[in-house]
Amino acid sequence: MATPRDHVEQIRKIKFSIGGDPNPLTEDLHQAVRNLSAELYTKDVHFLMELIQNAEDNEYPEGVDPSLEFVITSRDITATGAPATLLMFNNEKGFSPKNIESICSVGRSTKKGNRNRGYIGEKGIGFKSVFLITAQPYVFSNGYQIRFNEGPCPHSNLGYIVPEWVDENPTLSDIKEIYGSTSSLPTTIIILPLKPDKVKPVKKQLSSVHPEVLLFLSKIKRFSVRKDNEDPKLNTVNAIAITSETDFVTRKNIDAESYTLRLAAAENGDKSEKECTYYMWRQKFPVKKENKVERRMEVDQWVITLAFPYQERLHRGAILPGVYAFLPTEMITNFPFIIQADFVLSSSRETILLDNKWNQGILDCVPSAFVSAFISLVKLTEDAPMFNLPLMFGFLPVNSSSYAELNAVRESIRAKLVKEDIVPSESGLDQRLFHKPHEVGRIQPVFWDILKKAREEGVSLHNLSSHGRYILHSSFDDTKYDQI
Repeated sequence: MATPRDHVEQIRKIKFSIGGDPNPLTEDLHQAVRNLSAELYTKDVHFLMELIQNAEDNEYPEGVDPSLEFVITSRDITATGAPATLLMFNNEKGFSPKNIESICSVGRSTKKGNRNRGYIGEKGIGFKSVFLITAQPYVFSNGYQIRFNEGPCPHSNLGYIVPEWVDENPTLSDIKEIYGSTSSLPTTIIILPLKPDKVKPVKKQLSSVHPEVLLFLSKIKRFSVRKDNEDPKLNTVNAIAITSETDFVTRKNIDAESYTLRLAAAENGDKSEKECTYYMWRQKFPVKKENKVERRMEVDQWVITLAFPYQERLHRGAILPGVYAFLPTEMITNFPFIIQADFVLSSSRETILLDNKWNQGILDCVPSAFVSAFISLVKLTEDAPMFNLPLMFGFLPVNSSSYAELNAVRESIRAKLVKEDIVPSESGLDQRLFHKPHEVGRIQPVFWDILKKAREEGVSLHNLSSHGRYILHSSFDDTKYDQI
């Protein structure tokens, strides 16, 4: 079997005619590279999101916590004269020969057609997005040590996809010194000497990584950004370390399950972490024929996940996105819960395409998912005291959204909930009773005093609500719940 170095030389010789016979497909390669360049620099691609998506789509060895680490350093380990270098460490299985051939090509992703298997990458740009911030990306993985150039290779006159073997600048010991851990290096390392005009934007992106970035990623459990600078004045990136933990998975039926997820984040090396626990509801819905689109033709199920935060959400001073497509968009919904699905996004990743029929089909299913989740939440606390229930009712979307399409979701949720037995009432017994909203009413404060006294004197109150109207439970009879 060929060594990694032999494999790279083979690609250079056969595919790019370097030291070998001319390749009749060379002109097609030139055209493909020109198309790639046009796509890269006209679309508003977020390189960081592309790299996170790639890491989520990678395969990981058994028994490891998948992690993704970014380190930015002022050391010029590539000897390219870069003012700063970004390194990405990922403990995936590593690049296979097929993966190497894929990044030496244009439009030959190894993940195409695998959306049903959980791959989340969207644009098909993936790794090539690094050229937005670097002229020479380096890849060290499974014995491969290669770099690519944005500019044309002098031997083939092609940029972006011609691999070149790297013996030094950097060496593995240079990388190890920056990684700084006593443990061995992760399998895959990507090194990006930054273009001078990209240093500030990259630092800004790294400093604004949302702490909820792991919320809907199924593989990556640890994510961190840190700096490595000998001069403290260059430490202008806000470091962060985020961990994700899932437990208590409960299958409700063949199409739905719930679980709790805990996120913890520590900034700038703080020993104290901020935490938030989320109740997660994941439900499947069949894709309707009228909502099919070309970009999702192989997908026959929508998987909608709703996240209900039990504490203050982790936000790091940033916005609180209400819509995710695996990674956060910039859409603020004004809802007290978060919506995740395989939405089709705008090219900037900032919003979902609200007029897209695929996305409209997903939004049409959100009210059903919410009602199922809400009923489950209310019933989940069946053994808990009634005074815990108001927290659950705080997840109702009582405030309107600035998006008309999301207001339609809100109205549909309301229309469905009024038909459900969800409002707790006074039973006069130990059992918990729930009724439809229109069946429950409030009583005057003076009557609460009478009820309290009756209970103290042991008076039976089992016929308390026997006239077709039920008394709202005392834990809810408070002006602060008037909106609900």
